[in-house]
Amino acid sequence: MTSAVLVPRAAPPPKEAVLAGAVDLAREVIVDDVGATQVGEHAGYVVEGPRVLTHVFESRTPGYRGWYWAVTLARPPRARTPTVVEVNHLPGEQAVLAPGWVPWADRLQPSDVGPTDELPYVGEDERLAAGYEASGEDADQLGPELAYEVGLGRERVLSAEGRSQAATRWYEGDRGPTAPSARAAGEPCSTCAFFLPLAGSLRQVFGVCANEWSPDDGAVVSLDHGCGAHSETGERKRPSIWNPPAPVIDELDLEVVALERSRATTPDRGGDEVTPEGS
Repeated sequence: MTSAVLVPRAAPPPKEAVLAGAVDLAREVIVDDVGATQVGEHAGYVVEGPRVLTHVFESRTPGYRGWYWAVTLARPPRARTPTVVEVNHLPGEQAVLAPGWVPWADRLQPSDVGPTDELPYVGEDERLAAGYEASGEDADQLGPELAYEVGLGRERVLSAEGRSQAATRWYEGDRGPTAPSARAAGEPCSTCAFFLPLAGSLRQVFGVCANEWSPDDGAVVSLDHGCGAHSETGERKRPSIWNPPAPVIDELDLEVVALERSRATTPDRGGDEVTPEGS
């Protein structure tokens, strides 16, 4: 079979004159297969090996600009009659090709997975580690959790690499300190009453939002994240105690108030009235 990208030559090799001269045979084979309207001019040949040669014709098939029809011919040793091996429709150097095929496991993204989709089991996952295999740094970080997982709980737990990937993804994501809501917030999540710290070593950086009015309700947020639903947002400052100033007394001005002395009687000890003198 010829290569994916054809490089035809015009001059026939000395030992393959029989195959190189079978242009009409090669064209007839393609015409019988796809029709004469899809076969263009002869563009040369490609030597595949001893006694194997491929004739190349321009393709006029709609939608296949830059493609070629390739007819591979062969002959037995000392034979003078060519034999048709196969017919192919192959792209040339100027052909527009689709991107290379990527395996499903490599092209699938987390955003492609729906609520009811089921992912295949991954036996060798660097993000996971068996509980009974944890040692060194893993064992120190798992602590009492490791004793529970061995034979009693999950078969695998997060490895140090898995925790590192998760922490990096969360911190650099929409619920980290660089999110627009965090930059606009007046206070960080670490001072919010609705912030629930995570368990284990991740509690030093992350927690879960428990505020139904927050856009991050039920999601993992960093300590330095923030939003407009902070528990202390809009807190009114207590008014300061009012200390009225001392009254101003003008001691340089005297106001004379005339009082009319009314006539009054004052009883004596014996009960008789005493009239003031001169009345």
